[in-house]
Amino acid sequence: MELVIEFAKLLIPAAIVLYAMYLVVKSFLDKELTKQSMEIRGKSIETVLPNRLHAYERVCLFLERITLNSLILRLNNGKYTAREFQQIMINEIREEYNHNVSQQLYMSDEVWEMVKNAKEGLITMINEAMSELKPEANNLDLAKQLFEKSVSQNDDKIQAALLALKNEIRQVF
Repeated sequence: MELVIEFAKLLIPAAIVLYAMYLVVKSFLDKELTKQSMEIRGKSIETVLPNRLHAYERVCLFLERITLNSLILRLNNGKYTAREFQQIMINEIREEYNHNVSQQLYMSDEVWEMVKNAKEGLITMINEAMSELKPEANNLDLAKQLFEKSVSQNDDKIQAALLALKNEIRQVF
């Protein structure tokens, strides 16, 4: 029995010292892991942040380029039929969109959905305006019809998407 007590006198303090050392080493390793994690995150932010800001800039530019005024002023040369002008505008919108589709990686799903809806809404409006014209109409007739439809609509999806995009940029940066 005395042997067990003597053994316990040695074993209990040794166990306490060992446990204390375990806690000290564990605390040190946890701090080091946290420090390394923060360094990696910082480097990641340094890399991703400029790309993300560039993505927001490109999508803003895309939305500005597909506004009705911008499209008509940029693409209208006065020599197209309404049908040709319709196809030129729709192709331009789709090309711009396809050029910027990868930017969705850097923004929220809600904002990207608004960007897609703005694009689709404009294409729908162009198609509807074209369907209301006579077959012999020219590009100026289509432009006039588009401006009339634009004025009569209360919902400007492009401006709503731009506003949501700008709000998201303000939150992120």
